[in-house]
Formats: sequence, structure tokens, C-alpha cells
Amino acid sequence: MSSPDPLTADLRRLEEIVRLLEREDVDLDRALALFEEGVRHLKSAKERLNEAEARVARVLEDASGEVSLTDLDD
Repeated sequence: MSSPDPLTADLRRLEEIVRLLEREDVDLDRALALFEEGVRHLKSAKERLNEAEARVARVLEDASGEVSLTDLDD
């Protein structure tokens, strides 16, 4: 079995952190540590998504097969 890509790993860990933070038995120090870790994973995931968006914008092809740059927000 192959390991998940970094984005998938970040998202899975974020889901796990949310589940842990929702528990009532998490003490404040542990909650803060989990929150800080979650922020790091969120930043990493956002950077990967921004990189992917930039790659897609560079590679979009129009109907005639010519490569054209298109802003994804259009």
C-alpha cells in the first residue's frame, strides 16, 4: 500500500485534530498544541492547493488544442 500524498496526509491529520479537540477530556495544554499543529497542516494544505491551482492555470487548453493561460476565477 502506498502512502498518501502530502495534501491527503495534511487533510487526514486535520480531521483527526478536529475530532480530538471536540472531546471534552482534552486539557488546555494539549488543546493548544493540537491547535498549533492544525494551523501548520492547514497552511501546508493551502500552499499545496495554491500550487495546484497555478499549475492548472498554466496548462488549460482551449477547444482547438492550443495551450492558453486562463485565470481560474474567470
